[in-house]
Amino acid sequence: MTLAMSWDEWASHDATALAARVRAGEVTPAELAAQAAAGIARTDPVLSAVVEVFADVVADPLADGMDPAGPFAGVPYLMKDLGPTLKGRLQEMGSLLMRGNRATADSYLSGRIRRAGLNVIGRSTTPEFGCCSAADNPAVYVTRNPWDTGHTTNGSSAGTAAMVAAGALPISHATDGGGSIRIPAGACGNIGLKVSRGVFSIAPAASDLTGLVSIQGCQTRSVRDTALFVDSCRGGAPGEFMPFWAPAEPYSDLIRRDPLRLRIALSHEWGDYRATPHLVAELEKAGRFLEGLGHRVDWALPAVDFRAAFAAQTDCYIGNFAQVVNNLIAARGLDRPPAELVEPINIRIWEEGRRFSFTDRARMQAAFNATSRAFGAFFEDWDIILTPVTALPTPKLGTTEYLTISDNPSVRDWFGNLWRQFAYTPLANLCGIPAISLPMGRQENGLPLGIQAQARQAQDGLLLQLAAQVERALGGAWNEGRRPGVHVAG
Repeated sequence: MTLAMSWDEWASHDATALAARVRAGEVTPAELAAQAAAGIARTDPVLSAVVEVFADVVADPLADGMDPAGPFAGVPYLMKDLGPTLKGRLQEMGSLLMRGNRATADSYLSGRIRRAGLNVIGRSTTPEFGCCSAADNPAVYVTRNPWDTGHTTNGSSAGTAAMVAAGALPISHATDGGGSIRIPAGACGNIGLKVSRGVFSIAPAASDLTGLVSIQGCQTRSVRDTALFVDSCRGGAPGEFMPFWAPAEPYSDLIRRDPLRLRIALSHEWGDYRATPHLVAELEKAGRFLEGLGHRVDWALPAVDFRAAFAAQTDCYIGNFAQVVNNLIAARGLDRPPAELVEPINIRIWEEGRRFSFTDRARMQAAFNATSRAFGAFFEDWDIILTPVTALPTPKLGTTEYLTISDNPSVRDWFGNLWRQFAYTPLANLCGIPAISLPMGRQENGLPLGIQAQARQAQDGLLLQLAAQVERALGGAWNEGRRPGVHVAG
């Protein structure tokens, strides 16, 4: 098959550039889809990051209602196999229990994505129900990091992270209930923004508490692609249970200007959790870089009761995931998750969550409120909190203490392992504040290290402005200009 571009040319384009070429008549959406499918075929046998490619949509990008007049003009896109549904398509959530599960309707966000001109050509991998640090279960699939295939991508947006990093396509769907956009973006060298609460809708599902902490989004390789995605896909469906908001100016315009001088706090000592010395050194390096751009940078920490906050976050996870599992088994006429079809930790979460009372939830919400207000007070004096995206290096494949195939008898001890590894991302979900992972560092093992910036609620644009300023200062050369070992361009 003759492709529209060489692989070097393909990898040099972000989604915005590909869309411009479509509008100029230089390539067609069908040619873009064919190239992306070929890129997946070229890299996925090693990475195991794509569950399915929709051959009919590759052949005819208009087959599922994509609007070629949208700003992305037919750019290929993968949907994480969790979250927004696609009518008539499988959504199996990384679970043996859900094999053959087919959606009966589009989610609201799926329609927004297609109207934005993104051509959904397949499904990317995720751990079971998204409740895990990596898509690493040999009974389902094992998704590998393109920088070093002996390591995970982290999760839960595992397949998306691998495919964007490997150059198969420039943008792909991701979700984030505690870091699942930012953590795999950080380990794979991508840009991952978790937006504020009230930006993307998951209607008609996942309202109430799930919708308050779990956020939709994407991973990209350029700040302008992320900004355009948010501009194009944001907004609430009719009848949302909470307000949805919009900025005064599209982010695609805002990011063309540098931010004013910012007050940036470096931080890594979050209660009981600390980053390794190497990751702290990488954080300091990023701080010096931002200082060189004219910002004020110093060490500072929000006055948060971190133990109470992480205990509440654990309760939230247990309550949410238990209800997800409960709904799925009830729809199948089951009274408990089958041990041969559901991973052990998810069964234990279901068992623990069944005992979760309204009183427990009220106590959890009180801790949420106290934490949110402590962060809010901190942001009266500081504009940005900068941390590593993780406290510990990315695990090797098969490191089961972080996986839902773990045999740990204690659900709460299992979550404690997660927080030691992924300390800096979940509280942004609890508070509803925006956070972005930028590929500015390197781990000792050679994998990328995301540097995370967080800001007060509704300051998503400020994070994107700062990210765009950094991108310009780097000449667009994220990851020091390096490419992963598994890449479409070789």
